[in-house]
Amino acid sequence: MLLVTKTLNRNLAELVVMSADTTPIEILLHLPLLCEDKNVPYVFVRSKNALGRACGVSRKIIACSIISNEGSMLKSQIESLRNEIEKLLV
Repeated sequence: MLLVTKTLNRNLAELVVMSADTTPIEILLHLPLLCEDKNVPYVFVRSKNALGRACGVSRKIIACSIISNEGSMLKSQIESLRNEIEKLLV
């Protein structure tokens, strides 16, 4: 979660994913506000276990940020995903 806050503050995050089953949920509640301040879309997923697996680690993850580098082959996919999330927020 600390790394997510850093990527948001440094304007590196393209989007943020948070786990809805985080306990206590209060440890994540600053992230949506920071995302809105930085104009970064965010979503919640059901399980921190699933989020950990999606991040490629064997432990539980409560929040992650997706960043893109210039020239990245994934840049277009990240942009497409960001646009789809923004449509959901409207």
